[in-house]
Amino acid sequence: MSEAAAAGLALRCEGDTLIVALAGSWRLQERGLPPTGPVVGALAAAPAIRRLAFDTGALRAWDSAVVTFVTALAAVCAARGVVLDPAGLPAGARRLLALAAAVPEQAAARRPAAPEPVLARLGRRALAAAAAGGEVLRFVGETTRSVGRLLRGRARFRPVDLLLLVQQVGADALPIVSLISFLVGAILAFVGAVQLQQFGAQIYVANLVGIAVVREMGAMMTAIVMAGRSGAAFAAQLGSMTVTQEIDALATMGISPHEFLVLPRIVALSLMMPLLCLYSDLLGVLGGAAVGVGMLHLAPVLYFQQTTGAVALGDLAGGVFKAWVYGVLVALAGCLRGMQSGKSSAAVGEAATAAVVTSIVWIICACGLFAVVFWVLGI
Repeated sequence: MSEAAAAGLALRCEGDTLIVALAGSWRLQERGLPPTGPVVGALAAAPAIRRLAFDTGALRAWDSAVVTFVTALAAVCAARGVVLDPAGLPAGARRLLALAAAVPEQAAARRPAAPEPVLARLGRRALAAAAAGGEVLRFVGETTRSVGRLLRGRARFRPVDLLLLVQQVGADALPIVSLISFLVGAILAFVGAVQLQQFGAQIYVANLVGIAVVREMGAMMTAIVMAGRSGAAFAAQLGSMTVTQEIDALATMGISPHEFLVLPRIVALSLMMPLLCLYSDLLGVLGGAAVGVGMLHLAPVLYFQQTTGAVALGDLAGGVFKAWVYGVLVALAGCLRGMQSGKSSAAVGEAATAAVVTSIVWIICACGLFAVVFWVLGI
């Protein structure tokens, strides 16, 4: 079977006219782009041809494949001085060809764009960073105003929403916090035991685990868990409300979205994070005790006496304060990214991802800042 026949294409000459007969179905999904080689070969073999016409009597179905085919032939005919007569084409194809010819392609349309200068890219990114920083400041300012109205008893949100959020970020988070805290305490004890056994000082594993968990790891690990759990949930919830225009509806009714949606989430997480931190500290110490008692064969009473002697009340208070700050940061990041979400389903997922990333970055930065401040204060 020839290439032309396979494509539903037949050629015949009538005087100085080459007639292109199209038959069958001409759809891109079925045949792809039809070949123009047979028509070009016929024009090259017959220099006397001055006109190209079409016969579509046997054409059953067509789409843009016909338009693409005729457009390619028009360029060939223009180069050879042959007149292309589209009268035999379907009316819809003729209208599409006329529309394409009405707005010819500009010479610079296919020219590759010049690379953007380095200074222009730096300036554009600097302006974008400044705009993002301005959005964060505006969000923090609106949130601060909402907190001020809450302290004056004038904030507008439903108490039942706050209670539900307290349950979601508090009691519902206990299983994952328990698992992570216990394993972190066990890992710290195991790593410390391997090193301290070389010096016969395995009893100080209790000191290591107690101080590390109470001062740093308990609050940090709880905050990271809540960033991936509650921070992403906040962003997804507010992002979905943005898509469904619920936030716009609240603003239209004169209700501040920050008071009605953001404030309860910040209050709930800031209340629950200190409690979750204390619970995480307990589970971390128990994880370390499991390794100390099971691997190092330390007496349970001796282990806990060593822990209480190493951990001071200031260490515990500092860890709880850090947890409270981390909770506020996680809630702010989640609500900020949710309020900034676009109005598509994909944007909601991007907002949740951005909330987790932003929360973790803020937590690590705050942890480093606390380390310096506490060192300066001698705590």
